[in-house]
Amino acid sequence: MARTHPPTAPAPPNASAREVSDTGRRGLYTPEERRRRDESPWTLVQGVLAPLQFLVMIVSVVLLVRYLGTGSGAGAAEWSVIVKTGLLYLIMVTGSIWEKEVFGEWLFAEPFFWEDVVSMGVILLHTAYLVGLFAGIGSGVALAWLALVAYAVYTVNAVQFVLKLRAARLQEQEMASAAPLASRAGSPA
Repeated sequence: MARTHPPTAPAPPNASAREVSDTGRRGLYTPEERRRRDESPWTLVQGVLAPLQFLVMIVSVVLLVRYLGTGSGAGAAEWSVIVKTGLLYLIMVTGSIWEKEVFGEWLFAEPFFWEDVVSMGVILLHTAYLVGLFAGIGSGVALAWLALVAYAVYTVNAVQFVLKLRAARLQEQEMASAAPLASRAGSPA
């Protein structure tokens, strides 16, 4: 569904990208969006936070599985989920700032719409864990399983982003290799 902006609102910086999209957007970024992505400091922030969050999740999975298997280490497992959830919230806030800078929308910009939808589910599951933990709702075992479900959905979401970014990299390589051919085709022989 295309978004419309009120007539009094200024057009987003990526208005031409939406026009391209309405006629069949090709690729993840328009040239202008690619420029904004490359110039944004939030691109580096995302590039640091994403693998850090993934590493924290791996440690947390080990701690949760240990707790579920042995019954010991509940505190360490709980803290690992709290840290992972904090990183998730941080990457979502900084990611929405990045999305606003690059695409002109805080969330649900067309190129990352489905990734953002799944991210909302990931946030919901992580938040449910925190609510359960701090409100005393559910057993430690139930909360550990909830955290593992949240991590499974997070892993699907991470794969979505990796595949999307890989596709963008391939598109950029394709464009770079086509550029010299286009310039040679336009030059006199």
